Amino acid sequence: MSGHRAPDLSASRIGTGLDLTAPGKRAGHARLVWSDNDTPLGHRPVPIGVIVGAAGPTVLLTAGVHGDEYEGPVALTRLFQALEPGAVQGRLILLPALNAPAVRAAARVSPLDGANLNRAFPGDPNGGPTAMLAHLLETCLMPVADAVIDLHSGGKASWFTPCALAARAPDGRLDPANMALAAAFAPLIWVLGAQNDDRSVNGAATRAGLPCIAAELGGGGALGIDALAMAEAGLRGALAHLGVLSGDGLPPAARAVELAEPAQSVCAPIGGYWAPEVAAGSDVGAGARLGRLLDPLRMDAAPHPVHAPCDGLLLAETRRGLVTPGDFLGLVASDVREGYLR
Repeated sequence: MSGHRAPDLSASRIGTGLDLTAPGKRAGHARLVWSDNDTPLGHRPVPIGVIVGAAGPTVLLTAGVHGDEYEGPVALTRLFQALEPGAVQGRLILLPALNAPAVRAAARVSPLDGANLNRAFPGDPNGGPTAMLAHLLETCLMPVADAVIDLHSGGKASWFTPCALAARAPDGRLDPANMALAAAFAPLIWVLGAQNDDRSVNGAATRAGLPCIAAELGGGGALGIDALAMAEAGLRGALAHLGVLSGDGLPPAARAVELAEPAQSVCAPIGGYWAPEVAAGSDVGAGARLGRLLDPLRMDAAPHPVHAPCDGLLLAETRRGLVTPGDFLGLVASDVREGYLR
């Protein structure tokens, strides 16, 4: 026996015949039963894999929470294929396409109920399919885990400078562990504070008292070579930090940024073509012009400039060329100045 605890799935309507405790490496599916016109009597398969090695921590690895984000699912699939149990000190439970209905539809939200899984926690075993998946993760799987890593990207609509996301817990108890795990994953850390949504995977992990990071790894509706390489290197660095994989050396010095104010999320004041002038990953000064909005119906209309709300890093940018009022244009993240990395 491995000594790893089996999750209690009795509270969930989602079942799996996969043994998550015995030593070895196995892949299978959880069964999301949801009766509708397309699948009245069957189920939606949700891929799940487990690698159980020697004694050590259990790490829960998720991706595909949004179905149009490809770096995470591919990185977790390749990690599963590359690792053998003898290289693992502990247990890895991998869910590379957690929101499987959305992944199959290449959509951000589930086509079954239109819900956003990363705004659905803690979920409900008797709710819709998205609530059922959230409940499975938070109530059934997180209790047997020691840490959580959740991989994201900008999806079809946006692109993020690759980074690790570390949440501040209300009592601060998890902050050092989250920051250390984030620094082992990436040299850029996005610190989540008051603007974070506790209905997310990292919100669920915080409630469970588990160290957790998320990651943003490019996006734009494509799979970038550099972002995928960073995802794979980041996974191995984070798992080495947790003692699950072997690894040498200290993590690089990290830069930490945050969104301290809602205005740092820059949105379109009017509709039009968005002509960007600064690329994500660039530093900007307060008032710098990020781009201009052009009237698609009037060639003689003056362009409408959009400016940075503060000094900081352009952390993310839209990948939409035509926007409407209120659409996301970019995130300008300011540096954390409180010695948070120490």
